[in-house]
Amino acid sequence: MPRQYNCEQGAPPMSSIQTSSSRSLSARPAITAALEARTGLDDEVLRELVHAFYGKIRNDSVLGPIFAARIDDWPPHLDRMTSFWSSVALMTGRYHGAPVPKHVGLPIDWSHFERWLTLFRETATEICTPAGAAHVIERAERIARSLNFAVEDAKGTGIPKLV
Repeated sequence: MPRQYNCEQGAPPMSSIQTSSSRSLSARPAITAALEARTGLDDEVLRELVHAFYGKIRNDSVLGPIFAARIDDWPPHLDRMTSFWSSVALMTGRYHGAPVPKHVGLPIDWSHFERWLTLFRETATEICTPAGAAHVIERAERIARSLNFAVEDAKGTGIPKLV
C-alpha cells in the first residue's frame, strides 16, 4: 500500500514523486519526432508558416488594424507565435503563455476568426506538406472556436455561438 502523507508529516521526498508533467517530459521528444515524421513539420517550417501568415495578417484590411493597434515590436511576437505553434503542432512544450486573456476584450467577433482562418488555411496550404497543412489547420480551427467562445463569454452577451 502506498504511504500516505499529511501536512504534519511534511512532503514526501521529491525522488518518490512522479507527476504527469515529469512523465510527459520524458515522452515529449518521441512524440515530437513522431509528429514531425508524420506531418513534415519542424521548427523551420513552423517559423516560415508563422512569418508568412502574420505577413498576410499585417496587410489584411480587416485584421491588420487590430494587430497594428496592439503590436509594436513584431520580432518578439513572431518568436512567441512560433513557440506557440511548435507546442500546438508538435507538442514541444515551448510556449508558456495564456492566449485567452490576450484575446478577451478585443473588438472581434466570429467574422474576424473566420478571416483569420481563411488566411491561415491559405498560408498553411502554401507552406506545409499536405499532411502538415491538415494537421495545423485542424488545430487552428479548434483554437478559433475556443477563443471565440471565450471572447463571446467575456462580453456577457448570453450563450456564445458554438460555431
